[in-house]
Amino acid sequence: MNTFIEWLSQPWPWYVSGPLIGITVPLLLITGNKMLGISSSLRHTCAAVYPKNIAFLKYNWKAESWNLFFAGGIFLGGLIGGTLLANPDPVALTVEAQASVEALGVSARDGLLPESLFGWEAFGSLRAWIILVLGGFMIGFGARYAGGCTSGHAIMGLSSLQWPSLVTVIFFFIGGLLMTHVLAPFFYALP
Repeated sequence: MNTFIEWLSQPWPWYVSGPLIGITVPLLLITGNKMLGISSSLRHTCAAVYPKNIAFLKYNWKAESWNLFFAGGIFLGGLIGGTLLANPDPVALTVEAQASVEALGVSARDGLLPESLFGWEAFGSLRAWIILVLGGFMIGFGARYAGGCTSGHAIMGLSSLQWPSLVTVIFFFIGGLLMTHVLAPFFYALP
């Protein structure tokens, strides 16, 4: 059992994890004509919890309750993976990546969640609040405006050959590049 947990806690190669994610799309379509995506689960949650007289939330959310279990499974899997199966070794970064991250004032030795950005003391900084509020708004607005999130468009939309998903994914990548190379250095320079 211990060997199994050690094996499970190691990063899986793309040729294992990629097909596992990819097989989810036809399974969802075949078993119930369901579309993969996670951003819609927020709408389903709001419709279930706050069923007031809001037209956007007046629909049969129970027919989409599978999506809430799917989102819960992602949360639970992340919790298990981040605690029970966490790899104690630091994240492997190239020397160039370490230098690039440290040039922004973030310690590469802090792993995927650097304390200077995600620690409790960081929430007292202007930078953290701008990233949280502005970033959260932009992600929520973008997902709503695009008609879905990155997983829905990139995995489901592209695999079903939807032209709007291709355009959306291209702009997701352009936005990510702009954030990484243009906006992130500005935000890291804030107090």
